[in-house]
Amino acid sequence: MAVDLITLGESLIDLPSTRSGVSLADAPGFAKVPAGAPANVAVAAARLGLGAAFLSKVGDDSFGEAIVQTFGARGVDTSRVIKDPAARTGLAFVSIREDGERDFLFYFDPARDLALRPDELDGEFLSSARAFHYGSISLIAEPCRAATLTAARLARAGGALISYDPNLRPRLWPDQETMRAQALAGFAEADIAKVSREELFFLAPDAADETTAAGRLLEAYPRLQLLVVTDGANGSAGYVKGSRSVGHVPGFRVQAVDATGAGDAFVAGLLAFLLRRGVELTSEALAYANACGALAATELGAGMQNLSESAVQNLLASAA
Repeated sequence: MAVDLITLGESLIDLPSTRSGVSLADAPGFAKVPAGAPANVAVAAARLGLGAAFLSKVGDDSFGEAIVQTFGARGVDTSRVIKDPAARTGLAFVSIREDGERDFLFYFDPARDLALRPDELDGEFLSSARAFHYGSISLIAEPCRAATLTAARLARAGGALISYDPNLRPRLWPDQETMRAQALAGFAEADIAKVSREELFFLAPDAADETTAAGRLLEAYPRLQLLVVTDGANGSAGYVKGSRSVGHVPGFRVQAVDATGAGDAFVAGLLAFLLRRGVELTSEALAYANACGALAATELGAGMQNLSESAVQNLLASAA
């Protein structure tokens, strides 16, 4: 399989409540969904027709096997997912609000359960990719922090577009300042990054407005050329180094069931568009990515079953 996109990072078993609008304590039951943001990006990319691979380390347990088998069945190359007897595959209980947004309770220790080492990377494989994507959870602790940044450099050496989504999960970090510092460090290797509006103002807390905050990030990191800011169902905005703004592109009205994976589908859609049309951020690219995120929100969990190229084109056509 030709490799268009390699993603690296955490993979867990998501356990979303089967009833929206209730707390975890009041949930009548939970679905079992292999997930994790970088893995979700790979699945979404595969659904859009890209050759996608996922690099990670999971526990050598039944849940780890479920992750490998499930993502493989969804069209993702999982041949380089390592099963570690010393690790336990993480769990994330998810309560779903009426608007589809989520709250998390993690049973996952990144230092122990995501201990991917630089010497476990396949440099030749990484250098074959057209794009490489990572998040901040793999930056929480060593050795995976070093492995993540090393992988980005290896992919860049082969000519890959490097993509980063902080995807902040405060419950997994020791404190907010550490989270901010390490998440910011992740931008140093990226050509393109996606942040939520909330994350943007956390990372640039003194900025007066979104444009100023985005400009600060773009100016602070020489490699960073494109920054996309998402705002849930409201849509997204794009910023290009040199003060050019793509502007705001509205989202799509859909019946949201669960926002899990919507941001990951957005990233996959954006990368798919850029790889196929050229690395120029346009309103068309943001609209395509918005459609991908909207479709992912119409199902429970991050299975991406409602996402396909034809579904994206139909949604785009409905708003034309």
